Amino acid sequence: MRFKDIVAECRPHQYLKNGFVVVGPLFSEQWTLDLLIRTIMAFVAFCAIASAVYCFNDILDVAADRQHPTKCRRPIASGAIPVRFAWLLASALACVGLTIGWLVSPWVFAFVLAYAIINLCYSFLWKHVPVIDVFLISAGFMLRLLTGTLGLGVTTSDWLLLCGLMLTMFLGFAKRYAELRSVSSDSTKNKKTTRKVLDSYTSDMISQFMTISASCTIISYSLYTVSPETISKHHTNYLIITVPVVIYGIFRYLFLLHKRGGGQDTARDVLFDSHMLVTGGIWFIITLLVLINA
Repeated sequence: MRFKDIVAECRPHQYLKNGFVVVGPLFSEQWTLDLLIRTIMAFVAFCAIASAVYCFNDILDVAADRQHPTKCRRPIASGAIPVRFAWLLASALACVGLTIGWLVSPWVFAFVLAYAIINLCYSFLWKHVPVIDVFLISAGFMLRLLTGTLGLGVTTSDWLLLCGLMLTMFLGFAKRYAELRSVSSDSTKNKKTTRKVLDSYTSDMISQFMTISASCTIISYSLYTVSPETISKHHTNYLIITVPVVIYGIFRYLFLLHKRGGGQDTARDVLFDSHMLVTGGIWFIITLLVLINA
């Protein structure tokens, strides 16, 4: 058993999703060393618990993954990591995540624990229920947002929370669209290797869901930047200049989804597409400069 197999099982590239924890502190302008340390700890707590969930799910799905054309290469499915060790790894990561969460605050501990419970419910009960499956994926992201706000004692706008909800719904339905397209394009694919919930979706249905959630994301973020509450809090009305960057980011993701075969792994799509990386960097820099110079 090699160390790189353990790292691969933890899926560190997925830690990008835990950046939602940072959103609250970024817009809070309460930039103190104490908040920075607690934000990093909360981020690490979610990294640990997320890796524990990935490991646990791979243990549950090991039989199906071994029949899958690509998932068969995962460390547990390929036999690079024994199932017994995988249980120990998942347990250790969960303990680390919960312990760090408790050290930050009881709220962070509660959100990390809730994330683990939601994922267990998803794995055992609701991943085969259409629409609810995506709502649960979105709930995991919202717990990250709440960790970076309520968990760290930071106040934020309801518009920003709504934007986060709609964005994660959009990404969730984009993932289902990509999976459905993958199944439809391969008539020889074994049904046992695909998600049962896909039988309940159609491309047109998911396209409508994506259109609604993407539109709501843009609208709610735009309203956040121009709301009197935001302008009063940050003493600036220039956050609106970040709106075109957000719109381009969403449109670029749709381009990757429809023309580049993206959508199945959001973190990988963002990290390995230069346009998405530059867009995210520009948004972060502009936002930071606007808030600093307000």
